[in-house]
Amino acid sequence: MTITVSIEDPRNPDMAKILQTHLDFCRAVTPAGFSFALDLSKLVSPDIAVFGARIDGELVGVGAIRILDKEHAELKSMHTLANYRGKGVGSAMVDHITAYAKEKGMKRLSLETGAKESYKAARDLYEKMGFTYCDAFGDYTLSEYNTCMTKYLDENIP
Repeated sequence: MTITVSIEDPRNPDMAKILQTHLDFCRAVTPAGFSFALDLSKLVSPDIAVFGARIDGELVGVGAIRILDKEHAELKSMHTLANYRGKGVGSAMVDHITAYAKEKGMKRLSLETGAKESYKAARDLYEKMGFTYCDAFGDYTLSEYNTCMTKYLDENIP
């Protein structure tokens, strides 16, 4: 099983479908005002790149990166279809986005995710991939429903 990750147009029907699945999940498990998942219209932006993870041509996961400033980017819209979880799709996506961030000169990659049980697998993945909990960044405010994590991309920074 080979997982390929590449930039894709979020408006393509298969991408739009999985992005809507992600948005529906976030809205179902997080109260309004505490879910920061972007809808399709906000993912089509010059400061955002959207990636698809495919196995044998089938789209099985998505992820995105938003450039915040010249050295800091945000990992956004991570989602793996339920029947492909635990098969390395999320790790492949995070690895790819991290490499992309480094290529763009980023020194730090941060993310916001849910703090409740529904998001435990996501938090576990991010911890495994080297992210640590941090203060809120950008426009985020921490709450009982969300948390922020970050990873420095320069090995010389703690």
